[in-house]
Amino acid sequence: MFEKKNRILLKELVKTDFKLRYQGSVIGYLWSVLRPVLLFAVMYIVFIYFLRFGDDVPHFAVALLLAQVLWGFFNETTNLGMVSIVNRGDLLRKLNFPTYIVVVSVSINAFINLMISLVIVFIFGLINNVELSAFGFLAPLIFIELYAFSLGIAFILATVYVRFRDIGPIWEVILQIGLYMTPIIYPVTLIIERADIRIAKILLLNPMAQMIQDMRYWFTSSVNVTVWQLIDNKFIMIIPYVIPFIVLIVGFLIFNKNSKKFAEIL
Repeated sequence: MFEKKNRILLKELVKTDFKLRYQGSVIGYLWSVLRPVLLFAVMYIVFIYFLRFGDDVPHFAVALLLAQVLWGFFNETTNLGMVSIVNRGDLLRKLNFPTYIVVVSVSINAFINLMISLVIVFIFGLINNVELSAFGFLAPLIFIELYAFSLGIAFILATVYVRFRDIGPIWEVILQIGLYMTPIIYPVTLIIERADIRIAKILLLNPMAQMIQDMRYWFTSSVNVTVWQLIDNKFIMIIPYVIPFIVLIVGFLIFNKNSKKFAEIL
């Protein structure tokens, strides 16, 4: 059972991390809003205005912003989760508490930023007259899936990073590769038209691609292709939906098994 003292510690860690993130900044917490907006502006100019990606997909600009915000949460949770144990080494040596709380606190902070960013997406969608799907109420399921996947990977990375700091630049490269292998700056229809539908099917087996496409389908346009539309085999189709929870379980078990040695290594 999650004890009261652990709940209090988790709450304090979340508050402290959120305050420290923008400490000394002139505009402070506004960066949590400006950061995704500025990145979206660059992507919009390059990939939509000049390269004309998504011309065949209604409201692709909104879809781009939505995907960028979801990817931003994954990026933030895994990157900050990876270094969280090392950064909190002093705390681990002084107090006796479940170590996973440190990683969870980072993920909650990232989730708060995600919710703030989604408000911007919603406003941008209203400005562009986007009509929400009747299945929009399923969005919380995607958020649960996204949170589970991101936290699971954060647990694994945090465990490895304690012993091998080289995982930091390696993960940075993997994220860059993942960014271009996930349909964020381009629609899946572009892959189907210019490459091969089989490549699109493989692409959508990536949980991040599946989550982004499902959210785009529900919140921007039904033209966005989803894994359940493209793959007929139900056993294959459910793979990206199951992977995040397997990753969370495996990640937590790996983390929990090694957590007792963290204080000695740090």
